[in-house]
Amino acid sequence: MAATVAQVLRRFGAQYLATHALNTPQAKAWRGIVACRTAALGGQQLACDACEHRHWQYHSCRNRHCPQCGARAKDAWLQGRLAELLPVPYAHLVFTLPHSLNGLYTAHPRWVIDTLFACTAQTLAEFAGNARWMGTRDGTPALSLVLHTWTQDLRLHIHVHAVMACGVLAKDEGNGCQWRTPTRKPDFLFPVQALSKVFRGKFLAALTHAHDRGDLPHDPQGQAQAWRDRQRQLYRHDWVVYAKTPMGGPAQVLEYLSRYTHRTAISNERIRAISAEEVAFTVRSNDQGGKRLERLRGVEFVRRFLLHVLPSGIKRIRHYGVLAPGCKAVKLSAARLALHMPTQSPQAMESAQGFMARVAQMDVGLCPCCKLGRLQVIAVLVGQASLPVPADAVAQHSRGPP
Repeated sequence: MAATVAQVLRRFGAQYLATHALNTPQAKAWRGIVACRTAALGGQQLACDACEHRHWQYHSCRNRHCPQCGARAKDAWLQGRLAELLPVPYAHLVFTLPHSLNGLYTAHPRWVIDTLFACTAQTLAEFAGNARWMGTRDGTPALSLVLHTWTQDLRLHIHVHAVMACGVLAKDEGNGCQWRTPTRKPDFLFPVQALSKVFRGKFLAALTHAHDRGDLPHDPQGQAQAWRDRQRQLYRHDWVVYAKTPMGGPAQVLEYLSRYTHRTAISNERIRAISAEEVAFTVRSNDQGGKRLERLRGVEFVRRFLLHVLPSGIKRIRHYGVLAPGCKAVKLSAARLALHMPTQSPQAMESAQGFMARVAQMDVGLCPCCKLGRLQVIAVLVGQASLPVPADAVAQHSRGPP
């Protein structure tokens, strides 16, 4: 049986909890991950109507940080995004915060995340409204941002992935709208060096404003000298904005979304072994897909994993401009009309159908044993009314079954 994050939490949980306290979101994620697809959450016993096969199917925890629960949520989310794709090239950009802000993130994660989203969206909207790049001063972009906080070895690396249609929705000379393509070439948006400078300026202005207002009381570098030192460092270095290879259309956009939107800090497939003291897992070694084995002490693995449990209520995926929730119905219809596609894109729907066929290769109602019969529910197990707190769950696991 493959090693899992749940097994890591069970194995090293007692050691970690002896010296670390969990916040509420971390405790909730821990309880869910450990109980996911076990009898603790209840389930159904299924039996084949053509052979003697039967098995239990336990419920999922549905916690967004659980490595076992991302696929189903991702597929449902993708299905809802299909109608929003436009028949134009898409660009993929990455906006990254310097690591010198990691301490601030640890103390005030909600502020850092919200400000990162806001400054990224404002930067892209400002460039989209610049006639130099789009040939218009009133262009509205269509973009989505996805938050990630990790590196391959689970260190803090706070960044957002931006997927933006190459072009903007702009008013024409009458009362209607037109779709304006980038001035340089159809699949090029903006120079990353210019984006980086504007992005840095906006974030540091917001940081200074929050500091002056006293909104960041727990900033570990909030005292006068430490604040000035960090500010100089942040202004001195270029901030990273990275543009990946442009995506050609709906099929590529779907492929991108499937890889990034509901990814967790580490998947179970990457965990290779759990020993008495260490966790071994794979990380990328180069941009050509090479892999290498990384080893961490078990307690350090748990610590790093929990760094990426987000505060309650934080949305990891946000949409702006044409796709903003408050005006999407009107502006998306106007964009389709301007692109001469008043109905859903046939190319997008065809790509979507192919994608969904790939992720749903298995007939879940078919008996896995004889491949002929259908599975029927023959018994139901009710889950626990409430899951034990992590410390109690760890103690219970250490004692073993009664």
